[in-house]
Amino acid sequence: MPVRATTSRTPVRGLRVAHGGRPLETEYRPRHPFDLRRTVLFQRHGANDPTMVLAGTVIWRASRTPIGIATLALRETSPGTIRAAAWGPGASWALAQVPGLCGEHDTTDGFDPSPHPLVADVHHRHPGLRLGRTDLVFEALASAIFEQKVTGMQAFAAWRRIVTWYGERAPGPTPVPMFAPPSIDGWRRVPSWAWHRAGLEPPQSQTVVRAARRGDALERAIADAADGEAVDRILISQPGIGPWTSAETRIRALGDSDAVSVGDYHLAHHVGYALTGSRTDDDGMLQLLSAWPGHRQRVIRLLAAGGVREPRRAPRLHPEDHRDR
Repeated sequence: MPVRATTSRTPVRGLRVAHGGRPLETEYRPRHPFDLRRTVLFQRHGANDPTMVLAGTVIWRASRTPIGIATLALRETSPGTIRAAAWGPGASWALAQVPGLCGEHDTTDGFDPSPHPLVADVHHRHPGLRLGRTDLVFEALASAIFEQKVTGMQAFAAWRRIVTWYGERAPGPTPVPMFAPPSIDGWRRVPSWAWHRAGLEPPQSQTVVRAARRGDALERAIADAADGEAVDRILISQPGIGPWTSAETRIRALGDSDAVSVGDYHLAHHVGYALTGSRTDDDGMLQLLSAWPGHRQRVIRLLAAGGVREPRRAPRLHPEDHRDR
């Protein structure tokens, strides 16, 4: 459903307007059952992500849009109605992208949850879970590279530091200081010592910089790609980007309902445990998910929403800090 941006004279309840600045505001009414938090907060990189904050009933998101940075605030004002407000040069783009972020383009056509009772049950209990998209390919790619081969704790901390140090302060009355990620050129200009200080290993930081050198060309090629497989071929042709990073990028930026993050340390174990009661490997996971062609990512998200996870077998890994070495 299209949204219309207007300059509001009555701010959304729960949104504080600082220094007399008025946001662009609109309402979005999904055509389907919709769970705002479960759909949109999937884009958050840890609880302290400077680009996304949950404050009470409002989700705040800072991003660098194609026409400038923007802060977006989303709040469900009544069942089936999402109120959106945006600040900054990219406010109009951010508002126009709200339906995509909220899963408007996600379709369950051809999805049959019945091959497994758990999938069918979770799908019935969570009809509002949608696969949203940011349409910001390089932002998604950079964050996925941060998460390569490290714990989530390490990746999220490094993301928070680099975005705070080299991103741009988000406009508007954010509940805490928020930052939009660097521009593609900005990623290239992050000094080597800053990556080390942030806690990101050289293979990841070098991959971000290499990708940024071709960032504009990558985004154009992906925009022209015919389907998810074509996007995958473009991404994995780049040094340091493999199937896992490609899948994570497609899931976040493009809402790819069939992408599977093969090579994830935990994912195959959790999928295997949820569907069979025991862990499996990547090949076993792909075999299990083959019952839902075109919707494998949807099934993975449903299994996560169902909360069935393989019990931890050992203490949580304590990451080493090499920044002082």
